[in-house]
Amino acid sequence: MNKYNQKFVIPCYFTDASWRLKPASFMDMAQEAATCHAQILGFGYDDLIASRTAWILSRLHVEFVDTPRWRENISLTTWHKGLSRLFFLRDFILTDDAGNVRVKATSSWLVLNLDTRRLVRDPKLMDEGTTCSEDVLDAPADKVQMPKGAEPELVMEHVVSYSDVDINDHTNNAMYMHWAMDAVDYQTASSRAVKSMTINFNHETKQGDRVAIYRFVCEDETGLHVYIEGKVGDTSAFTVELVF
Repeated sequence: MNKYNQKFVIPCYFTDASWRLKPASFMDMAQEAATCHAQILGFGYDDLIASRTAWILSRLHVEFVDTPRWRENISLTTWHKGLSRLFFLRDFILTDDAGNVRVKATSSWLVLNLDTRRLVRDPKLMDEGTTCSEDVLDAPADKVQMPKGAEPELVMEHVVSYSDVDINDHTNNAMYMHWAMDAVDYQTASSRAVKSMTINFNHETKQGDRVAIYRFVCEDETGLHVYIEGKVGDTSAFTVELVF
C-alpha cells in the first residue's frame, strides 16, 4: 500500500527521433502514477476537490540513468514521504524487465485552493501510516535560477491554448517541459540524451497567456547545461535546468 506500481510499454508517441522517452512523457507517466496512488490512499483528486483544493506540482528533479526507448517494458514505482517544511514529497523509480534502474525522480507538491488560488498547508491531509521514508535521491528537488551574470536570449513565445490546459483549468505541468525542450537547439535535443532535469513551477499560466521563453547555455565538466525560463510579462512562470 505504501508503494504503488504501474507497468508500461513505451509507446511511439512518448519518444523522440532517437526513440528515447521524452522528458515530458516521463512527467505524464509520473503524474498518472501519483494521481492513482493518492486516490487509493484517500487524498486523491476526488477527495481534495470536495473542498475545492487540488495537488499542484511545485518542483521536480529527474535523473535519467539509462533512458528507456520505444517498445521497452518498464515498471514505475512511486511513494509519498509526507510533509517536509513547505512541501509534500513524492519519489519515483523506473526499472526495466531485468530490474535495472533506468530513471530516478523526486518531486515536491503543494495543495492549492482553486477558488482563492491560495496554498493550503495542512499536515493532517494524509495518514502518517501511508508514508514511506525511502529516498531515491540524496535531496529534494532544488530551486532553479539562471546562473549569475547570465544574459538569456529570447527564443520563442507560446500562447497557452487548448492542448496545454488540464482539468484544473491551468497549464498541465508536463507541457512546460515540452516548451522547454522546444527551446533547446534541435540538434542537441534530438541527438543527445538528457542526463538530468530540474523544473520549478513558479506561477500558474492559463488559456490566452503569452509566455516568453528565454534560454541560456553553458558547458562544464558535468555536461551541457541549458537553462530555460518562461515569463508572462515580468512574472516568472517556470524555470528549468537540463543537463545533456
